[in-house]
Amino acid sequence: MTSNKLALFPSSTAVNHQNHVTINGHDVVELTQQFGTPLYVYDVETIHQQITSYRQALANYSGSTQLTYASKAFLCTALVQLMSSEEVGLDVASAGEIFIARQGGADPASLHLHGNNKTSFDLKEALQAGVGRIVVDNIHELDRLAEMAAERNQSANIWLRITPDVAVETVHAYTVTGTADSKFGFPLDQAEAVAQKLLADKNSLVKLKGLHLHLGSHFHDASPVARALGRLLDLATKLRDEANWSFSELCAGGGWGVRYHPDDPPMPIEPFVSGLITAVEQGCRKRDLSLPQLILEPGRSLVAQAGVALYTVGGRKVIPGVRTYVSVDGGLADNPRPALYEAKYTALLANRATEPEPETVAIAGPFCESGDILIQAVDLPVACPGDIVAVPVAGAYQLSMSSNYNAALKPAVIFIEGSEIKLVQRRETFEDLVRRDVL
Repeated sequence: MTSNKLALFPSSTAVNHQNHVTINGHDVVELTQQFGTPLYVYDVETIHQQITSYRQALANYSGSTQLTYASKAFLCTALVQLMSSEEVGLDVASAGEIFIARQGGADPASLHLHGNNKTSFDLKEALQAGVGRIVVDNIHELDRLAEMAAERNQSANIWLRITPDVAVETVHAYTVTGTADSKFGFPLDQAEAVAQKLLADKNSLVKLKGLHLHLGSHFHDASPVARALGRLLDLATKLRDEANWSFSELCAGGGWGVRYHPDDPPMPIEPFVSGLITAVEQGCRKRDLSLPQLILEPGRSLVAQAGVALYTVGGRKVIPGVRTYVSVDGGLADNPRPALYEAKYTALLANRATEPEPETVAIAGPFCESGDILIQAVDLPVACPGDIVAVPVAGAYQLSMSSNYNAALKPAVIFIEGSEIKLVQRRETFEDLVRRDVL
């Protein structure tokens, strides 16, 4: 039903008298006429609401807190400016993301640098920029960072990323990161040995400020994170007792899921955050630890629902007794998630929003791969060439994972904030496709 699908769209979504989908009063069909398709539309109001929901939930913590955006979900200078205006930090995962953050005016001290194989260039850029925390993943990285800090006579504040061997249930094995068999982080025993050695060196310019974990992406049960936090608190207690370490910062990562489909369960933020708060407060009380600053790094749940992907229908292929394909002008290149993770989406015809939906079709992209199917099955009105397909919950891990496969041009991105429509990323041109070529 249309009403069930509309609940997945940005909070300001409605249907106007022309039966067109609108976002904050702006007709998305008119937006496609102005900016072309594929087109990504972000409702800024929805992002602000998600930030507020996290802040309200974190306000129940008895210690200090920090909200940080996992920028790998989607990053551009306009989004950096939005997060900075809300005093939300940025979790960055490369020198490139540091560059975009700085171009957008982010305070470098609010950045956390991640990555399981940071290059010397990544670390140099982080030190030069004054990145607030470097999240160290392995001993080789720690040694290299210590050497670079000594060469520059510059201190580096770090967290150790811990792999606590706790699994969360996600939609795909590729999005689990906290089990023993993970490329990320230190196992607990190695983390203890590394921390003890680091804390014993009183002359080291590398300063251990806290502990970090991240169990996975798009999970729906917070209880494994609570268990994992208990294991980090055990480690903090050992380091306090044996190395006189003052435990002051604890990052629980992010990864909270969102609804992509009407069949998905609701995913309110408050129960997730309150579960983490309870685990930390009770765990610290049990171990006689002072409450650390609690840092969260949500990405998907801050921006996913704010984004809508708009495509134009090009044709239909009816295979009697098998399937009907409705082909659109985007897919694998701008949203690889269905091919990578078997991600399940829904859709509306934005120009015929509340019409009956008598047929079940597959939404196919134009790229030269059989796996280029955006949606395996969705009920729609009988779609015709020129209709506009609107796919909700398109704000995270789509454009950030996009490509130029088949020399596709990356789509334009617009932000809607009240009455203002702002083009924040232009559509690529053919010239962009050869800009790096050396003739």
